[in-house]
Amino acid sequence: MPQIETHVSLKPYNTFGIDVPARHFVRVTTLAALRSVLSLPALQAMPRLILGGGSNILLTQPFDGLVIKLALLGKAQVSEDDEAVHVKAMAGENWHDFVCWTIQQGWAGLENLSLIPGTVGASPIQNIGAYGVEMKDCFHSLTALEVSTGTVHTFDHAACRFAYRDSMFKHVAPGHYIILDVTFRLPKKPQWHTSYGEVQAELARQGVVELSAQAISDAICTIRRRKLPDPAQIGNAGSFFKNPVVSTVLAESLKKQFNQMPTYPQPDGTTKLAAGWLIDQCGWKGHVEGAVGVYEKQALVLINRGGAAGSEICNLAKRIQHSVMAKFGIEIEPEPLIL
Repeated sequence: MPQIETHVSLKPYNTFGIDVPARHFVRVTTLAALRSVLSLPALQAMPRLILGGGSNILLTQPFDGLVIKLALLGKAQVSEDDEAVHVKAMAGENWHDFVCWTIQQGWAGLENLSLIPGTVGASPIQNIGAYGVEMKDCFHSLTALEVSTGTVHTFDHAACRFAYRDSMFKHVAPGHYIILDVTFRLPKKPQWHTSYGEVQAELARQGVVELSAQAISDAICTIRRRKLPDPAQIGNAGSFFKNPVVSTVLAESLKKQFNQMPTYPQPDGTTKLAAGWLIDQCGWKGHVEGAVGVYEKQALVLINRGGAAGSEICNLAKRIQHSVMAKFGIEIEPEPLIL
């Protein structure tokens, strides 16, 4: 049985660096340990929070329950066919380290998702994505523990119900399952995704002539480091708001009013808008008030400048949402889980 601690500060366990206590805290490294913790009668009725890298959460108050820090580690190739290799990683693996490892093995597919903070186990929950690629594009299956029964289930692509920054684990069944591992299908004949202008520009700047997973990863890491603050230096959770997806009719109407507005047509006939551009147009980029603010290089990123309360960041986010709604009639939704 792993040691269960009481009144533990969660500041080291969330990238916003919010200092709130958890009533109970435990770190688990095996499935057996996880099952033993979940079976304790004294803890079963408590609220429960599963923490991976803590990079997609905003804590606004003490957590009066049990925080489980999931630290299941390991990664390996599990199978191969003529078209792809299948690679499994445990839920506690650092996402970026895993992406780098796949590239080092000579496998492509995840390079556009380089330097996204968090763990492998968290990646399917909100179907992480960046620069034209989503996690679901290389997803094969996952296993997850059903909390109420202790049974391990396998979920294929269809069962996860992936959507833009969404899956069944986020909305249909939040808290019902704990993801244990994820298996990816990495193609032997990769298709490179470099259509984003800043990716093309960075590849050109780096003098890349022949595309490779490593070259694309290097370019994207450079872009992300240039645009986004390091959570070790400035508390943040990356992009705080999702890019809104609207009808093409609405997008065209807005484009007539705001002719510089970037729009991204989607395969399903809708149009994605750039939340960062909308926020910037409302004058928020670089905004500072006390311990919180909006990052000066990227309007999507809210920051803890030191000692901020989660409620302060939450209040700032709400005001940004209201101003975007007032100017554009568009609702922007937060990406992080707000507790």
